[in-house]
Amino acid sequence: MPKASPKTDLPNEPASYEQALEELEQLVGRIESGQMPLDQMLAGYQRGAALLAFCRKRLDAVQDQIKVLDEGSLQAWGQE
Repeated sequence: MPKASPKTDLPNEPASYEQALEELEQLVGRIESGQMPLDQMLAGYQRGAALLAFCRKRLDAVQDQIKVLDEGSLQAWGQE
């Protein structure tokens, strides 16, 4: 059976990078508190990994857009 590749499509995909980051921060807080049962901690870790992949994907997309803009029409301040 082939290994499944990590998915970045979340079952309940956040609407934005900021929403994903907020959920990730809350999840990390709950995991670090040590109050979660082991099975919930594993599920939380999996969700956190998926949220992290989502955030990285969004950041990479923005970085690519910035590179395109930098190579195109944007110029340094003060140039005419």
